[in-house]
Amino acid sequence: MQSFRTELENPVVQKDIIDLEKKIRLHHEGKIDDDKFRSLRLARGVYGQRQPGVQMVRIKLPYGKMTFKQWERICAVSDEYSTGNLHFTTRQDIQIHYVSLDRTPELWSELERDNVTMREACGNTVRNITASVSAGVDADELFDVTPYAHAMFEFFLRNPICQEMGRKMKFSFSNTDEDTALSYMHDLGMISKIKDGKKGFKVMVGGGLGAQPRMADVAYEFLPEELLIPFAEKVLRVFDRFGERNSRNKARMKYLLDKVGFDNFMDLVAQEELALSHKEYWVDTSFTEQVELPTLIASDEVVEDIDAFETWKATNLLVQKQQDFYGVFIRVPLGNISTKVSRSLIDALKGYVGDDIRVTINQGMFLRYVPQANLAYVYNVLLKHGLGAAGANSIANITACPGTDTCNLAISDSTHITTVFEKVIDNEFPELIKNNNLYIKISGCMNSCGQHGMANIGFHGSSMKAPDKRVLPALQVLLGGGTQGNGIGRAADKVIKVPSKRGPDVLRIVLNDFNENGQDGEYFNDYYDRFGKAYFYEILKPLTDLETLIPTDFVDWGRDESFATAIGVGECAGVLVDLVGTLFLEAEEKADNAEEALGKNKYSDSIYFSYAAMVNAAKALLLSSDIKCNTQNKIIDDFREHFGSKFGENVDQLILQLKNNEPTFEFAKSYLNDAKSLLNKAIQLREEEKAVQL
Repeated sequence: MQSFRTELENPVVQKDIIDLEKKIRLHHEGKIDDDKFRSLRLARGVYGQRQPGVQMVRIKLPYGKMTFKQWERICAVSDEYSTGNLHFTTRQDIQIHYVSLDRTPELWSELERDNVTMREACGNTVRNITASVSAGVDADELFDVTPYAHAMFEFFLRNPICQEMGRKMKFSFSNTDEDTALSYMHDLGMISKIKDGKKGFKVMVGGGLGAQPRMADVAYEFLPEELLIPFAEKVLRVFDRFGERNSRNKARMKYLLDKVGFDNFMDLVAQEELALSHKEYWVDTSFTEQVELPTLIASDEVVEDIDAFETWKATNLLVQKQQDFYGVFIRVPLGNISTKVSRSLIDALKGYVGDDIRVTINQGMFLRYVPQANLAYVYNVLLKHGLGAAGANSIANITACPGTDTCNLAISDSTHITTVFEKVIDNEFPELIKNNNLYIKISGCMNSCGQHGMANIGFHGSSMKAPDKRVLPALQVLLGGGTQGNGIGRAADKVIKVPSKRGPDVLRIVLNDFNENGQDGEYFNDYYDRFGKAYFYEILKPLTDLETLIPTDFVDWGRDESFATAIGVGECAGVLVDLVGTLFLEAEEKADNAEEALGKNKYSDSIYFSYAAMVNAAKALLLSSDIKCNTQNKIIDDFREHFGSKFGENVDQLILQLKNNEPTFEFAKSYLNDAKSLLNKAIQLREEEKAVQL
């Protein structure tokens, strides 16, 4: 492949991009194996698709924010390197698909020209940090959580403690007790609080969805603001050392908490205090940028359908705490918007709304700082572009992951059926357009990327066998999940599995029963609890009759061919096969990084790089002896047991010095020397082993 070079003002970013190009070249030359290369590209936002030979690129937008200029840049990149489509995700990212691997460094370089990154949008890292889209403009918030989300993003970006963990980590910030950022389903979830006049956060740990949902534990009812980032760093250090690394299905933080127990986990976290780079971390709240406010007023705009306009205003507007301004929620069907529509919107909206667009967790957009006088104009613009539908935060706006359209793990369709479901709501239950307490969410598999695990009415892709043994697409139906507020959530119950083509009938049966048997003003989950899971199983059971199947039941939504399960290897943060040679190369690279960080007076970074170098070297020697370990802590213990005679009986204590020392220059330098010595000796032993084998 032709070598690519970039010219950017930020040398750190430039180095990142050139390094990606180098790794791609080495992979093509067969010098980096497929599994190891997967981890390298994932940490740089490059994700394999269901379709061979192309990649999905995930663009990281902290708390979903982008300016018009950044939106234009993303459009230009999609047109040049992809298909001219943008996909908004439930993590407030933007994804583009069908990208050539060889062009990803160039693509990344183009994004960075407007300060947009792909770094750590995928892989075993701290993923995009989400936040309430109304942060900073919500009249009910105690304070703006935006600066804290941004500081957290910046602090952990490229931070050595979270580059190669056992699995991904997801953080969120909610600006009110309504908990619109869903703290209870995150590895680390924060809700703004004020106690005795001081800012802080309720902190939740260990939440997650997937096949085995777990609601987060309360780490602190109130943690002062300056202790938040230090606490997060301690959590990541513990997860990096004790988290599972071999079994992908057990590698999330929720499983570590279940394994060691909450109290023991918090004890481990406390033991990391001495090694922290910052004992306190005060966030510069003046970061809250001065938004470029609108300069144009369209006071003479006329709306043709006044009733539709009033419904739209009743369901899609937020009255901002800034006087005379509104926030506008936009329904984006399936989270997909073309670059053509995007550019037309940018041209029409620029100057009429604030230069601050947020991607929402239900795959839509949120415009901020819209003057009341411009509401009719904005509505007409959205209507013209097919985006003027009401009910942006209602049951009518269904969240869905891409499913079998592009994802390796998807089992059955989740996008085309969503369109059908929305038509059922619009045509048969129009009164629900104003219901903001009932949500439908769909995923293509059990992993819950569409967040079906916490939906009031949820579905995930599956399959069933007909009596003649043919396989047909199916939907697992889940009921009763949702957000209760202030960090409390509930996972949905798995109720029944039905053929996919009968999914709309599930919706009709459940909603009709809710209309008939729900009490006045009763929330859906209260109605569900009152009747119980068995009741819903019985009313839906007729849909499971496989003796009445027809030919179309064997064809998934949006497809022409007969259904067949074709699940690939997932890449959301899969466990990798580590080769001994690759581990030694990585160890040497980490030692070089430690030396570079020391030279820049980044002592904490240097220490962690030295630690990683030693762990990689230890793991390499253990693997060469066919000893496999599932956590870093076990690697260190086994290394002492099997190689203590060669490296010293206290080699485990030598490696774990980082826990017991302040991050000073003297310790960082001494620790680096220890790492180099251990690494050199390990490489020498490996060479001696190879010589004997020859």
